Amino acid sequence: MDDPVRTETLAGSDRPAHYFLAETLDGLYTPYALRLPAGDGPHPFVFIAYGNGGGGLAWLHDRVHRFRHITDVLLDAGYACAWSRYRTEVELGYQTGGALRTDIRQGMELMSRAPLEYEDEVAVLRHVARHPLIDADRLFHLGVSHAGEMLFKLLSQYRGLLRAGVAAEPASHELLTLRLDDAPTVKVTDGLRNIEKLEVRSIERARARITDPDEVSRRLDGVDIPVLVLGREQDELQGIFRLTYELLAEKRADAEWRSWSHDIHGYIYPETGADGVVRIDDVQKEALAVIVDFLNRHLKS
Repeated sequence: MDDPVRTETLAGSDRPAHYFLAETLDGLYTPYALRLPAGDGPHPFVFIAYGNGGGGLAWLHDRVHRFRHITDVLLDAGYACAWSRYRTEVELGYQTGGALRTDIRQGMELMSRAPLEYEDEVAVLRHVARHPLIDADRLFHLGVSHAGEMLFKLLSQYRGLLRAGVAAEPASHELLTLRLDDAPTVKVTDGLRNIEKLEVRSIERARARITDPDEVSRRLDGVDIPVLVLGREQDELQGIFRLTYELLAEKRADAEWRSWSHDIHGYIYPETGADGVVRIDDVQKEALAVIVDFLNRHLKS
């Protein structure tokens, strides 16, 4: 296991963040910041992700400190955990690229396409699994928004990595092959879709936009772990969140769904102010307790 490239203390905590660089599938590096609970281990591990990629170490540093509460909660529950950063999403890269295939040419590796952002998650999971204080058989994934969809993309192509996962407010429009180009609030410029104002609040509307149900079924067949899907009642994409769960539940009896009313997209990651005080309400506390309970129930499954 490599040594950390940097270690940072967090105010009021004796559990620092150890920054590592995981080699990606194409030989570059992606960073993650590991925190370890008390005790000798090996500890179960939770990969923590939010949204699209990019931003590098500056983004990661901000998340480690300003959104530290989720890591504090997991550490208190006995889980090692890490915020991570990965490459930027490629528009419809998952849809058009297919599974990544590799071969050897002139003694060097050749790939059918460049790795995508969820494959940087694969790299981190494989890297952290080599840490002597991490239990490689008890790796979990917690992703919000685009990172919730990334969990399913990862599972559809890479089996056997994870014990269980949480997909919070998963923006699964690509996973579910949803037709969006004709949506009145979606603009397409130079082949890039602007979906910032997309509204799919009803599950019926979301289901009606599936363009390839057989492919969606095949992708969800790859889900080999229990997944808890979290919604947000007033979210513009609540229909997509709920449809993701319902299609998964058709495949797996252990799929779970919970949803709360909250004003913040990404409410399961409460923010800590410059004064070191976390800004958290009762809904967020309940949601975090549900997440920890879900992880605990699958520690020995």
